[in-house]
Amino acid sequence: MKNKGIDNKELILALEELEEKGIKKEYLLESIETALVTAYKRNFDSLENVKVQMDLQTGATHVYAIKEVLEKANDSALEISLKEAQDINKDLKIGDSVEVEIVPRDFGRIAAQTAKQVIIQKLREAEREIIFTEFNDRKGEIVSGLIQKADHNIVVMDLGRLEGVMPSKEQIPTEHYKVNDKIKGYVLDVERGAKGAPQVIVSRSHPDFVRKLLEFEIPEIYEGVIEIKSVSRDPGHRSKVAVYSPDPNIDPVGSCVGQKGVRIQNVINELNGEKIDVIEWNEDPSIYIAASLLPAQILAVDIKEEEKFAQVIVPDDQLSLAIGKSGQNARLAARLTNWKIDIKSETQFREMLMKKQEETQNEEKVETE
Repeated sequence: MKNKGIDNKELILALEELEEKGIKKEYLLESIETALVTAYKRNFDSLENVKVQMDLQTGATHVYAIKEVLEKANDSALEISLKEAQDINKDLKIGDSVEVEIVPRDFGRIAAQTAKQVIIQKLREAEREIIFTEFNDRKGEIVSGLIQKADHNIVVMDLGRLEGVMPSKEQIPTEHYKVNDKIKGYVLDVERGAKGAPQVIVSRSHPDFVRKLLEFEIPEIYEGVIEIKSVSRDPGHRSKVAVYSPDPNIDPVGSCVGQKGVRIQNVINELNGEKIDVIEWNEDPSIYIAASLLPAQILAVDIKEEEKFAQVIVPDDQLSLAIGKSGQNARLAARLTNWKIDIKSETQFREMLMKKQEETQNEEKVETE
């Protein structure tokens, strides 16, 4: 049967568009034909075992009932007599299956609607896949968007072609987000949301958000002249960044901070006042650990390489600065360097040495007795 219900030009244009989006005609045809079988059975309340074929060149739709060849047919919907079957093909035998073309009334209109629905659905799926791939390739980058929804649990951002979602754990605790505010975020992940639509997971609290902001603001980092070795962060309060340059003529810390602190200030402004300590990375762990505890002054660092443990001695008046409020400075230094750090004041260290000395003397005294 040849139904003219599907506009041939429209169909071909849709197929070409889908081909450009990576959907092969064969796959689309299979999807349309599967949908047409369902549409036929639903609209004609059919118990027949049917097969639908569509000619992509002409748009014609053919419906076949698949029947089993028997000596005598008892159920005309599923069976055909041997005599009738051999009128179609004389080589058919009992037990074979034969396809009998049927001409259902008004199926051309139903077929046209069904094909269009499948094409529209596949176009949407292709568009979603393109967007998913595009944003999946942008993992680890910074995006900007307008806030559409904001509460303590979630912030939803309009990123243009899709939405970004910032869960509470990815938000900066000290920030307050408002609808229609434009903000930046770090693309943490891309997931398939409801009905397969891609959804971008955005973070402002991740340490790599600071890394990417610095890369954007400081050309030497972007160009690879200066390398960010490590970042540790207490979002909204303080970050520590370890930088290094193999070029002895470049001051990595000075380059990152900029004249009068202008470069680092741009990053601080984006983070709404979060303090950023930029320190120079050093392959000598004792020098690196001492630098990581800035702004505190350090007297000595005693390291145990195997345990990755460092005993740090500071002047008495520098102890609270070295540890920081609620242990923040020491905690960030430990995360930055990936070393366990124990900080003691000069007085505490002397007392500890004296105590050990007394214990040693007492042990020696017991042995001599």
